[in-house]
Amino acid sequence: MKKYSFGIIGLGTMGSNFLQNIHEHGFTVTGYDKDPAKVNALNAEIPGGETLAFSDLKQFINSLETPRNIILLVPAGKFVDFVLEDLKAYWGENDVIVDCGNSHFTDTQRRLLALANSKVHFMGMGISGGEAGARYGASIMPGGDKVAHSRIAPMLEAVCAKVSGQPCTAYMGNGAAGHYVKMVHNGIEYSIMQLLSESYHLMKGFAKMSNEEIQKLFAEWNTGRLHSFLMEVTAAVFLQPDDAGNGLLIDRILDTAGQKGTGAWTSQDAANVVSAIPSIDAAVSQRIISSFKKERVQYAQQVINVATQPIGDKQLFLKQLEQALYSSYILSYAQGLNMLTRASAHYQFGIPMASVASIWRGGCIIRATMLEKITGAYTQNPSLENLMADSYFAGELQSVKKDFSFLVASALQAGIPVPGFSAALNYYLSYHSAWLPANLIQAQRDFFGAHTYQRTDKDGIFHSAWSQIIR
Repeated sequence: MKKYSFGIIGLGTMGSNFLQNIHEHGFTVTGYDKDPAKVNALNAEIPGGETLAFSDLKQFINSLETPRNIILLVPAGKFVDFVLEDLKAYWGENDVIVDCGNSHFTDTQRRLLALANSKVHFMGMGISGGEAGARYGASIMPGGDKVAHSRIAPMLEAVCAKVSGQPCTAYMGNGAAGHYVKMVHNGIEYSIMQLLSESYHLMKGFAKMSNEEIQKLFAEWNTGRLHSFLMEVTAAVFLQPDDAGNGLLIDRILDTAGQKGTGAWTSQDAANVVSAIPSIDAAVSQRIISSFKKERVQYAQQVINVATQPIGDKQLFLKQLEQALYSSYILSYAQGLNMLTRASAHYQFGIPMASVASIWRGGCIIRATMLEKITGAYTQNPSLENLMADSYFAGELQSVKKDFSFLVASALQAGIPVPGFSAALNYYLSYHSAWLPANLIQAQRDFFGAHTYQRTDKDGIFHSAWSQIIR
């Protein structure tokens, strides 16, 4: 019986596409799925009638070379645990098992600990690029067991996306680093998508631009410093006709946005690693607010719409909008990368920051031209705490600060919510404020809860008997 170097469990669209990608790069690979229909569909797609998949787990296991390399592409959560439990009856010495789903990093860490003294090597690996990435080249973020990574690295480097001939994959660090990096990637993705949607809102609601004008502007921006996959997607959206009616599809889509949780996970863990990510937090919150459609329609009747006021100089406004979007792109990456820096120290991941930026240049959802400069910044200074401290990006942000501020002020005066832009601007302003009013917060906390405070003139922790009594 023919033996295969790699086996994939889970033959949905991602698993099937990834298997074909591996196969076409010259590696022997087989697949398994409990659903015979998925197995038959995959086998039918392989030229020459070769059988590459099975619906019998034992047959699948016996078809693999030993020690085995098994890749899981099943839904995150309990399904990963179910598969691992099924595999226990079959796995052998030095088998490698790689979870490539969107698992929460805490689940990955739990599984690593549970399998630490077993005979197998377990890894968590993030993949970004969607169905097309799995098929033709994604950004791949492996972490955890170094022995496992060394075994599968040649395959990953062959099947991943490439930028200037460089593979968009690298070892992300210890433990659950791979899934953690992917989680933060998705948080940045949330932020950029929110910023693009706010730009659309301002063009449509304030500048009174048509869909055609909006599409042309997004497409124009995609040829410059804002070039990115998400900008390209956004421009393309405005070209899609409504196949169920007249006009463009964008005008028929309900204004409520869903989420699968990775953005919320990023917000939740930012507090644990003491990292500020206000733009990502705002994006998560705004998706939640968008789901309150009934309430929004009701409350909108209570507020006078001031967005009907004249815009003034339209071209100046659009210039300010481009400047604000450019700044907010930079600040979204700055927040996410700073979180990774802090998480790396907190969890002892040892994340190579330059490698993170480098592999995000291609294949993934947040790929963008500016990641070349970001990669350079972390290559030049591997201990860079925040992207805002890099001389190039510091200069870029300073040069557009005035227009950025005008844009946010104009939007708020027009009654158009811009939580993403506002959060990004406040993040920048706060980080560049030598003094913040947190001394009042310290005083308040000590007043009502004896939480103590620190002083500016001497070291130590202090508590005062506040003279004003409030009953």
